[in-house]
Amino acid sequence: MENVYSVLIAVVSVLGSAGAFRYYEKRQMHKERDEDFIRHDCKDRIAKLEALLAASSREKDDLRQMVLDLTKEVAALSVKVEFLTKENEELHKKKRITK
Repeated sequence: MENVYSVLIAVVSVLGSAGAFRYYEKRQMHKERDEDFIRHDCKDRIAKLEALLAASSREKDDLRQMVLDLTKEVAALSVKVEFLTKENEELHKKKRITK
């Protein structure tokens, strides 16, 4: 009788350990799948962020060039205004003298 109990305990242990092994094996596979998903998701996000960063850098360079062009135009217009102001003053002086 004792041998029967020993055999039953051994059979239950073997079946239980095989079930536990399958459980942990599936658990590990799910964990690896989740890690792969996270890894691929992170790669996709990094690629998108790099593209946004490159676009932002190009836009910044374009805006910097625009600022430089506008600065040149402002400088040229300042010179014109200065020249026209001097010319206007000279014309006012000539007008006063001819009166």
